[in-house]
Amino acid sequence: MHEKPAFLTINYSRVIHLSHGINPQIPQWPNDPPVEFEPAAELDKDGYYLRRFSMGEHSATHINAPNSFHADGVGIDAYPAESLVVPAVAINIRSQSTTNPDYALTIADVLAWEQQHGKISAGSVVLLYTGWLEKWLNPVAFLNEMHFPGFAGETTRFLIDERHIAGVGIDTHGVDGSDTTFATNRQVLKRRGIVLENLTNLDRLPPTGTTLVIGILRLREGSGSPAAVMAFY
Repeated sequence: MHEKPAFLTINYSRVIHLSHGINPQIPQWPNDPPVEFEPAAELDKDGYYLRRFSMGEHSATHINAPNSFHADGVGIDAYPAESLVVPAVAINIRSQSTTNPDYALTIADVLAWEQQHGKISAGSVVLLYTGWLEKWLNPVAFLNEMHFPGFAGETTRFLIDERHIAGVGIDTHGVDGSDTTFATNRQVLKRRGIVLENLTNLDRLPPTGTTLVIGILRLREGSGSPAAVMAFY
């Protein structure tokens, strides 16, 4: 019997949720569909309990699909299973974000991180911890009139072209931060990469050594999906 290749093995001592719980009070992007739950069956009447729910494809912790920004892009159901199990690195810009809510990750930030932790490996998802996850229970503070940190477009270009990353993720409502051109989303999704938003518990991750397992709803031609993201580290 052949030994399993190392790249198919996840070595970990801890596993945590990187997804927020879902309820009608979560922060919502302006004009997104509300999160709604409605009873469909009751224990005392039907013998079992069941609810129906509705929400937008980009609500709560979620993954975006290429067709959300590109007319010829695929839907979330086209992502192969193997593309949803990926190594990850975590970059901490909490101190910068505390003083500047519009802070955008720079190439210099990436290079400084690499001086401490080594070059970002090809095929990694770069997770950006901004501290915004601490505001999740206060939707007004979390959205902050659409001012929150993210990735600078030129930094994303560097990460794609020079580090060959698999994608990006963040604890705010958008990897683009205050960039209304959505440069990071557009660049990553053009390559069918991973874009994760509204993550939590990024403060608990080490800089390197994490593997993500991203659970999606395989919505036909979905522009994205609420995601159950697990971190093994």
